[in-house]
Amino acid sequence: MSRRNRAARRETPPDARYHEVIVGKLINKLMKDGKKSKAEKICYGALETIEGRGAQSPLTVLSEAVRNTTPQLAVKSRRIGGATYQVPVEVPQDKGLALAIRWLLSSARARQGKSMIEKLAGELSDASKGQGTAVKRRDDTHRMAEANRAFAHYRW
Repeated sequence: MSRRNRAARRETPPDARYHEVIVGKLINKLMKDGKKSKAEKICYGALETIEGRGAQSPLTVLSEAVRNTTPQLAVKSRRIGGATYQVPVEVPQDKGLALAIRWLLSSARARQGKSMIEKLAGELSDASKGQGTAVKRRDDTHRMAEANRAFAHYRW
């Protein structure tokens, strides 16, 4: 890791089927041990399952789910004078997107269900309606930041 300058931020390429960057990021986060084709099958299968259920297009459901899960505030630990405070900070947009995708996938993996395709489809559709474990996690993060608003002046 170079100490001279920061590494250039690389853009994530869009996926092959929908040509959407969010789907490409979801596939990359879903991938384990470099098995990208397996991650693509799971992701596309979940989006097809959502499409089969009717109501909305799968990309609309995915973007709603990510929007409902993305945190605006978070807390960071800050050590001041021997005490550690949880200081609320605003979350940058790219970090918020990464957190939302991570929370969606972790709550989908923890879900009870038959296959990962069904679990991911269920979590995405729940999150698009403002329900589910990932949305609850976002709400808990916001609640924690709101509770520690008194320490906001310790921001760096």
